[in-house]
Amino acid sequence: MFGIGGGIVIGPALILLAKFQPQLATGTSLGALLLPVGALGAWEYWRRGHLDIPAALWIALGLFLGAWVGARIAQSLTGPQLQKAFAVFLVLIAIRVWVKA
Repeated sequence: MFGIGGGIVIGPALILLAKFQPQLATGTSLGALLLPVGALGAWEYWRRGHLDIPAALWIALGLFLGAWVGARIAQSLTGPQLQKAFAVFLVLIAIRVWVKA
């Protein structure tokens, strides 16, 4: 529904179940989600007239830059550091959702 759930589930699952290193799990998750979530989801929304292409392009530019910077930072961290950073991120998101509910 929101287009983000897969990444939050797949990355940790690859680390815990498949014993992937965090950087490999992140890259694999992004690669697996790109076509089915990104391209096909956008196509369906566009087909139904629910896609503002200029707004999407501006947002995509920000995402592109953020992904590039984030990937560079992630590559400079050790596996355990990346796992801890992701855990802190999830806790902060959970607190925000709890407060806003």
